[in-house]
Amino acid sequence: MPEHTPLPEPVRRFLEAPHVASVATIDPDGAPRQVVAWYRLEPDGRILLNSRTPRRWCLNLLREHRVALSVIDGADPYRWIGLTGVVEEVIDDVLISRDDIVALAHRYHPEGPSEASITAFRSQPRVTFLVRVTGVHEHLED
Repeated sequence: MPEHTPLPEPVRRFLEAPHVASVATIDPDGAPRQVVAWYRLEPDGRILLNSRTPRRWCLNLLREHRVALSVIDGADPYRWIGLTGVVEEVIDDVLISRDDIVALAHRYHPEGPSEASITAFRSQPRVTFLVRVTGVHEHLED
């Protein structure tokens, strides 16, 4: 299993900002699949992802734990980070996963997510993935 890659401080600071991630997974037939998703950098350096089930990318991660993420600065798309990783932990406790998506909604909408969004999130079947980073490719310098 690939080793954990420590995140350099500039990469950590970039990932702590609420950018969105393009998440690449592998379909059962080997074809790549991409989706844009919210994420959160955990204190231990893992990346938290959350999905409603049974979305295809979610099913892919449950079956094949390898994943790649691209995180792009919306203000300057030439600043970005590419990550490779492995799902190290799956949290399928729906109550915990619902709390995770609500926390992500607050991260991406600091003014407060809509009550309708929170109500929807609290009623959905959800799963959380914790991704151990195994590789970093960054383009943060001008």
